[in-house]
Amino acid sequence: MTSDNSAAVISLHQDPPKSKAMTGAERAKAYRDRKRTKAPAGAVAPRMPARAAANVQSKVSPPDALPAPAEALTPPTVTTDRATPVTPAAATPLISPPVTPSRLNLASAILMVAAVALAGVGVAVNGWFARSLGSSDAAGWLFLALGMAADLIALGMPSCAANLWQIGRRGSALLGWALWLLTFVFVVTAGLGFASTNISDVTLARASRVTPVVTGAQAALSDAMAARDRECKGGVGKFCREREATVLERRQALETAVAAIGRAADPQTDAAVKLVAWATFGSLRPASEDFAMLRLVLLALLPQVGGLLMLVARRSVR
Repeated sequence: MTSDNSAAVISLHQDPPKSKAMTGAERAKAYRDRKRTKAPAGAVAPRMPARAAANVQSKVSPPDALPAPAEALTPPTVTTDRATPVTPAAATPLISPPVTPSRLNLASAILMVAAVALAGVGVAVNGWFARSLGSSDAAGWLFLALGMAADLIALGMPSCAANLWQIGRRGSALLGWALWLLTFVFVVTAGLGFASTNISDVTLARASRVTPVVTGAQAALSDAMAARDRECKGGVGKFCREREATVLERRQALETAVAAIGRAADPQTDAAVKLVAWATFGSLRPASEDFAMLRLVLLALLPQVGGLLMLVARRSVR
């Protein structure tokens, strides 16, 4: 009995029989079989416990078998359907080229045209008034040349003086501004003479108009004077003095009509005075002469600012 039990125990603990060594062809066939049994592309193979994987490996490859080729030992690449996230490249900001302003925009062009127009008006005004001062034709033409030359200096000197100051020639620039101030005063006085002469001529011409009111007042005065002469021919009496009073009244009516025409001869000043009084609710009521002087200064000054306006237009296009 004892010997039988020991024999049974011995048979239970016997080592497995050694397998026969595989040839090269058999190893290649086993490799192809393992490739066929692999999971298809895109499928995730289920994880296997380490102990089970060892048992499978021991069944497939005997311990005494020759090592499989390097390709067989390489673990299969497991691919998934999930797309690999691609890190986007850093967004590079688009740098647009700097926009350069137009060398001559609309505003600068308008200013330049206005400067040229004012310069032309100023030259014509100064030449006309300067020529009117001459006592002879030769003197008139000399005054004309003087007035036009002074106006041209006042036109071009601001730009030249500003350029000299910019390049560092401060002495020449100051001298240029001094010459401009001298010629500017000269051309402004010429403009004052031109404006005042023409305004006064037009005002007198308008004031000397004969309206129906003036015609009626003149006729009434003539009748009153004729009646006075007839009544006072034989001596001064009661009726003669009455005719004298009538003549005085008709003369005052005629003067009132003429004064009304004189006020209407310059309606701009009258309208400006009324506008200022209306805008200030009556607190400010300038006289007609005040507005007339302001208008005279503006008419003399504006044609002479062409040089300054040209300077501003040239600076704005740089």
